[in-house]
Amino acid sequence: MQGFPGVASDLQTLQASMHAIEHACSLIQMHMNPAEVERVIGSLRSSSMPYQTCRFILEASQMASARFQAAGAIGDAAIREWALLTIENKRSLILFSLHYVMEHASAPEAYVQSKVSSVAARLLKRAWLEFSEAEKVAIFNEVKQSIVGVHGCDPQYAGIHFIELLVSEFSPSTSSAMGLPREFHEQCQSSFEINYLKEFYCWAQAAMLGLADKIMNSNGNVSEERACSGAIRLMFNILNWNFTVSDKSSTKSNVLPSGIRHDTVVLKKFDRTLIKPGPAWRDTLISCGHTNWLLNFYSAMREKYSYDTLWNDSPLAYATRQLIVQLCSLAGAVFPSDNGETQMKHLIQILSAIMPWVEPPDVIAASIRSGGSESEFVDGCHALLSMASLTTTALFDNILKSLRPYGTVHLLSALTCEVVKSLMNFRREEETWVEESLDILLETWNVILEGMGTDRSSISTDGVYAASSLFNVIVESHLKAAADSAFEDADNSEYFHASISKRDERLASYAIIARLGAESTVPLLARLFQERFGTLSQGLGNSDPTRTLEELYWLLLITGHVLTDSGEGETLLIPELLQAAFSDVVEAAQHPVVMLSWSVINFSRQCLDPAVRSAYFSPRLMEAVVWFLARWVATYLVPLDTSMGNIKETDSEGVVTNGSQPSRKILQSFGWQNNQGDIILDSAIRISLVALTMYPGENELQALACQKLLAVLVRRKHICSRLVQLESWREIARAFANESILFSISARSQRSLAETLICAAACLKDSEASLQYLKDVIGPMTTCLVENTSRTDLKSVAQQADAIYMVSCLLERLRGAVRATQPRTQKAIFEMGHAVMNPLLSLLEIYKNQSGVVYLILKFVVDFVDAQVVFLGAKETSILVNFCMQLLQIYSSHNIGKISLSLSSSLRSESQSEKYKDLRALLQLLRNMCSKDLVDFSTDAEQEDNPDIAEVVYVGLHIVTPLISLDLLKYPKLSRDYFALVSHMLEVYPEKVAQLNKDAFTHIISTLDLGLRHQDVDIVENCLAAISSLASYHFKERSSGKEGLNLQLLESQGSNGLLQASVTDHFLRLLLQTLLFEDFRMELAGSAADAFLPLILCEQELYQRLVQELLEGQSNPALKSRLASAFNNLTNLNNLSISLDRPNRQKFRKNLHHFLIEITGFLRIK
Repeated sequence: MQGFPGVASDLQTLQASMHAIEHACSLIQMHMNPAEVERVIGSLRSSSMPYQTCRFILEASQMASARFQAAGAIGDAAIREWALLTIENKRSLILFSLHYVMEHASAPEAYVQSKVSSVAARLLKRAWLEFSEAEKVAIFNEVKQSIVGVHGCDPQYAGIHFIELLVSEFSPSTSSAMGLPREFHEQCQSSFEINYLKEFYCWAQAAMLGLADKIMNSNGNVSEERACSGAIRLMFNILNWNFTVSDKSSTKSNVLPSGIRHDTVVLKKFDRTLIKPGPAWRDTLISCGHTNWLLNFYSAMREKYSYDTLWNDSPLAYATRQLIVQLCSLAGAVFPSDNGETQMKHLIQILSAIMPWVEPPDVIAASIRSGGSESEFVDGCHALLSMASLTTTALFDNILKSLRPYGTVHLLSALTCEVVKSLMNFRREEETWVEESLDILLETWNVILEGMGTDRSSISTDGVYAASSLFNVIVESHLKAAADSAFEDADNSEYFHASISKRDERLASYAIIARLGAESTVPLLARLFQERFGTLSQGLGNSDPTRTLEELYWLLLITGHVLTDSGEGETLLIPELLQAAFSDVVEAAQHPVVMLSWSVINFSRQCLDPAVRSAYFSPRLMEAVVWFLARWVATYLVPLDTSMGNIKETDSEGVVTNGSQPSRKILQSFGWQNNQGDIILDSAIRISLVALTMYPGENELQALACQKLLAVLVRRKHICSRLVQLESWREIARAFANESILFSISARSQRSLAETLICAAACLKDSEASLQYLKDVIGPMTTCLVENTSRTDLKSVAQQADAIYMVSCLLERLRGAVRATQPRTQKAIFEMGHAVMNPLLSLLEIYKNQSGVVYLILKFVVDFVDAQVVFLGAKETSILVNFCMQLLQIYSSHNIGKISLSLSSSLRSESQSEKYKDLRALLQLLRNMCSKDLVDFSTDAEQEDNPDIAEVVYVGLHIVTPLISLDLLKYPKLSRDYFALVSHMLEVYPEKVAQLNKDAFTHIISTLDLGLRHQDVDIVENCLAAISSLASYHFKERSSGKEGLNLQLLESQGSNGLLQASVTDHFLRLLLQTLLFEDFRMELAGSAADAFLPLILCEQELYQRLVQELLEGQSNPALKSRLASAFNNLTNLNNLSISLDRPNRQKFRKNLHHFLIEITGFLRIK
């Protein structure tokens, strides 16, 4: 071929090269001599101008893997040597690759042809901005000849596949690295989208039309079906393009009056992106009847191959359905501005075509269970989800009404019913379609019901009835499955042992459906629960209750989800749909939600009877009881919009009104009527005590009682103030303080229980009563710890297992107590901490080899300092500072924490990184000490006598810094804590860091170097803040005539040996390199500006010199001019001055943001 690059070698040399590559490939297949393989193949890939050799191998070798390696070598060499190739060379390489693919389109080794096609696509993109339009058209004309079928089916498929690879190459997310600025890729993407993308779609469309006729008018062959499915797949991939320049939708609203949405709904489990190609595509996708033809084609093919049970899973059927589902997401200006009328017809057209895939649901589900294909059914569910995410709830429900006498919600209900039945009644492990379909359908329910908000009028009465009927089926199926699982082995009841999170996610979706038809679903749950409860009561001791208990367990779970929301970390409110329902109910005793709630509460209270508890309440059932009570109490006892008996109401739009809807008032107040709230609280406390004392070893149950139920009781002051008056609360407090049985629960539960009990002290109105309560709860554990450390035989018994366990429990309890510190209880808790300071130092000495105890001591001190330091006056601060100094010195003296990674390879795993958690605790301790100088709530008038916290930080730095190696900073938790501390300390005490010895200071600087390149955004931000503080300190010191950081010089390897540079010199170079040439994240631009400005001010001459070097290194005059202009604007726009005050920093932030936007396109390389 004329213009093909490289010097032609003699035949013998070419053959020798080919044989060497073939031998290396045979070694790969035999997994032999990898070093030799790497040498031979690497030599070909890195050799200069290997094109003639690679061409010979492609044309002459009988080994497919050798041809594959030769194709790859052509691509790599061409990209590497691009500047050495002429335009004719480049065009010849592309055409050779395309001709090779077309000529060998029928060859069996498809992966070789695919590799050659990808090389052609890559090289064509590399030449995109160099080739003239005429040269591009000449290349594409050859491809078009193949795509339209001039050369037969196999070359047709090859041409289609090449365009598919080309689309992928031009797409930003899948493009190959070429070592070029981002601007190049963006220009190629824009040009490709505007000038060729639609044309390629039309080519694929034409190919599909021609091939479809052949397939429909004959039996078709494999090549024709392969080419047709390839054309449809190409159309699918083109529509997946991230359109950036085509769509200019005129509407400003996200929802048209017709109900069509223009925004993307965020789904929980599935990705859905609206396809907005713009008005230029209207004739191709909408006006020409493209969608209708595609739908008719699939229907005709479906009928033609109805005898073939495998056809639904064929590549052609699969590709066609994927394109049909994708067309559901068409949106924006591709449709005319007719208030969504055309788009509505488009959706109705698609829905009409997919109805046979899913209807009738019972027949389809039975067919799938009998071995039929599930593909159509699953894709039909996906289509419904796409439509739901594109429309409002009302419009979604109406889409089907032009085709059927019922709405889309009715269809959705019927589909979900059949899938739920299949899941619960015909479940087999190999039938993954059930799980997949149910996830899609429940996601669709979530979309339409969350989009509806509290306005149930957007769904027809028929739709509400359908949702209620669906929930009835859900309950019936699950109750039957629960009862049937009662006597099954664990292996046979896998569904009921699924992960808690997955189970709760599904139950939460069921609950949303239930609330839509609350008028019938809540009474249903109340009736079913009361029936099972009655059956249990009547059969006490006379019949096996296992089936009933399994049903009650499931009813507890679904009832909890229907009546309450999860709201982790949020204040729970009564679900608005429940408040808006039952408008005709005027008496609390007749309200279904009240009746259901009392049924569950009364059932839960049965566990307080020892006989009933031993007969019925297993640990698993108790877990459900405690879980339900925790959510119910948090939701229904004193909701946020109920305060001091005054009830506020909200309308369907969330606006507070003064209406008098009885149902809303009942739900917001029934918990406190006739002292019922006190009864519920008393029951919750006693049930918690039963869980903690009567179920030894049940850690999950006890964790729920301590961390969920009891913690909820003290979270709201309204509840807590009633709580502390109850005898049952005093009982649990006495049991915790004085009885040994609660030492048997897990350490975390003891810590949580201590925190809960101490939190309650703040709700006692009388100060003396509050103080006495604290002494009663805290005193015994403080006394126990002090007495144990005062024993004369402590050293001899301390290492015994029971002694270590007791000390660990006491430390966990103390941690819980200090974490509950509030202004009213702060002094009493400080006295407790003061009392155990010396014992803790003794324990640190004694247990120096017990890492678990050392960690607990450190964590207690961390929590104590964190809770107390901001409240302490000078005297108390001095006590705390002295204690922390002694603690650090003891820790250092025993060399605790010096563990080398080289000692054990097992320590390299993330799970083993917890061996370093004592180091993390020390970092947290130092950071908490720093906070005293940032936030101080103490009331001391004389501040001059305050102790020097900076001295503790200074000592701590010298102790901790040598222990934290660069290898340890690879562990995320330790790394985050370390950089947070360094940033914090440099902000508060930069002068102390500047005084560190050379080794410690150099170590901190080297860690900041590492942190700047970290993947964690928070770590990079902390490093930038640290550099900003360091450079600002140096600038201010220098401005006042002081040395600053001049004494702290860093050594680096230069061309003339070791060089010494200042800290600001070092970071200016590093930050400039990062901003200009590395993948810097724009969300960090503000933090980078705060660090960059003081560095420039400190090293103005160096900065100018570095900028000049960068400009001189630019060979392209246009880019050099743009770069010079960008640097000039960086320091001159917005009247920037030589100052670090806030206004100047804000100006520089704006300047740097514009600078990064300007230079990103032509300096960032991909």
